[in-house]
Amino acid sequence: MELGEAVLVLVAGLGAGTINAIIGSGTLITFPVLLAAGYPPVTANCTSTVGLVPGSFAAVAGYRSELAGHGRRTARYAACSLVGSAAGAALLLGLPGDTFEAVVPWLIGGALVLIVLQPQIAAGVERRRRPGAAELGPVALAALAAAGVYGGYFGAGQGILLFAVLASSLPGDLQRVNGTRNLLAGVVNAVSAVIFLAVGEVALPAAGLIAIGATAGGALGAQVGRRLSARTLRVVIVLVGITAILQLVL
Repeated sequence: MELGEAVLVLVAGLGAGTINAIIGSGTLITFPVLLAAGYPPVTANCTSTVGLVPGSFAAVAGYRSELAGHGRRTARYAACSLVGSAAGAALLLGLPGDTFEAVVPWLIGGALVLIVLQPQIAAGVERRRRPGAAELGPVALAALAAAGVYGGYFGAGQGILLFAVLASSLPGDLQRVNGTRNLLAGVVNAVSAVIFLAVGEVALPAAGLIAIGATAGGALGAQVGRRLSARTLRVVIVLVGITAILQLVL
């Protein structure tokens, strides 16, 4: 990797960590940058997942006050995410690489739709929130596991899926919901990362650079990200996502 590419990967990690702390979809920053650096799609996806793990937990640390007192409940949710992410990672590694290359443009396109519709999704789940509910029901737990499968296979957009499931089912402050979302996304990425590292599908130098940037970005996103323009973030993510699709299909 040349110096210019290394700097770009580091900056991509910073941006992805910041965006992940706010709502998710940071993979739409790191994945196309790794493609541009010459990594094959499956390796780029695995490397991105591994590199973003520290950023997820840096964001969780920023939300520690919102998560305090909910450890037992959150552990149950994390178990669903763990099982789903292991299944998703196994699918990624078990299916032919051509399948991933064929499916990913559609997954990115779907993630971009979620990004564009995120304000409407957030407003919709806020209207449907059940103020009396204190736990996720069986359907919501299954949805968490399904989001884990998606995140283990390809993480872009999983943050919005997790937020929709949690915010529509849990009472209380949405900042606590967002803290829980960060934790579950971190679990998904961490489980997948262990599997990807075990099979050697990770470009370690690039993953290390992403991890450095994402750690700083996760802390930044948790503390300052709420003040950033959500519209600007969505525009940037959509443009980067379109670039990734073009790289894969042209």
